[in-house]
Amino acid sequence: MRPPTIRDVADRAGVSKSLVSLVLRGSGQVRPEKREAVLRAVRELGYRPNAAARSLSEQRTRTVGVLMNDLRNPWFVDLLDGLNSLLYAGGLHMLLADARLNRRTGQDPTGPLLHLGVDGLVVVGTLPDPAALGAVAERMPVVLAGAHEPVPPGVDRVAGDDEHGARLVTEHLIGLGHRRIAHIAGYGAVGDLRRRSFEAAMRAHGLADGALVEPSDMTEEGGYRTTVRLLSRPDRPTAVFAVNDIASVGALSAAEELGLRVPHDVSVVGYDNTSISRLRHVWLTTVDSASHEVGRRAARCLLDRFERAGGEGQVHLAAPTLEIRGTTAAPAGT
Repeated sequence: MRPPTIRDVADRAGVSKSLVSLVLRGSGQVRPEKREAVLRAVRELGYRPNAAARSLSEQRTRTVGVLMNDLRNPWFVDLLDGLNSLLYAGGLHMLLADARLNRRTGQDPTGPLLHLGVDGLVVVGTLPDPAALGAVAERMPVVLAGAHEPVPPGVDRVAGDDEHGARLVTEHLIGLGHRRIAHIAGYGAVGDLRRRSFEAAMRAHGLADGALVEPSDMTEEGGYRTTVRLLSRPDRPTAVFAVNDIASVGALSAAEELGLRVPHDVSVVGYDNTSISRLRHVWLTTVDSASHEVGRRAARCLLDRFERAGGEGQVHLAAPTLEIRGTTAAPAGT
């Protein structure tokens, strides 16, 4: 028995082949009742589009390259979920590549994806040289997601509002009564934005002398080592604001090893609201940086550029929120 064809779907739905093609491509130009008739026929016939044939006819692979700066960062999971949900609805599929691995081998991070003929590129996280995306953007739509580095013309950038998020954290701690607050800082434009916002909020409340900033590599081990130094000071801080949730886990370990109770002796706050922060034995106060929404907006930017190529790149910021859980409280004795 031969497999059903697009003609069979059209006949069953009572529409033209071109309208079936529009529905399968996720076009918004089809009336709802016609779309439903086509999708019902697809289900009833068990029709599966011939991806290879469609790619040849459209001169597109219907794939999107997703270049990850660090596959180990749990923050990217929700971002990818938001990205993939909208791309899939548009009939597109993701191909993931690890930029860190490619750099170790001396390869162009975008090379493997370009060789596979992807139709567009989403870069997730910070790349060492975002300017190198300019040549790629001349060939296909490119979106930078979850980073604040300057990008070439024609590249859209989608990220959380890190300046606002860091201010939410700092003002939460100040509102609880903390006056000596340490920030475990990160690197890159994201780290700089969070640090500068922390310092500005402390100055605005007349607490510049109580602001401590220690650099970190944004890892659990880095958060641990930095927190040990901070909490071993004679004038130790009563609260620690880490640049991300992973570093916060290290901070919690350091406090426990030094015999300090969280949040009774020291409050700890993270950033990103990853799955780690929601574990019951962690239950971390943190900033939800709207990673799922960042992913969806990145996909929307890419889909829009498929429809309307060219033009200046746009910057889109998603609003963060503060998730108050069990690791923050008023300082002891207040």
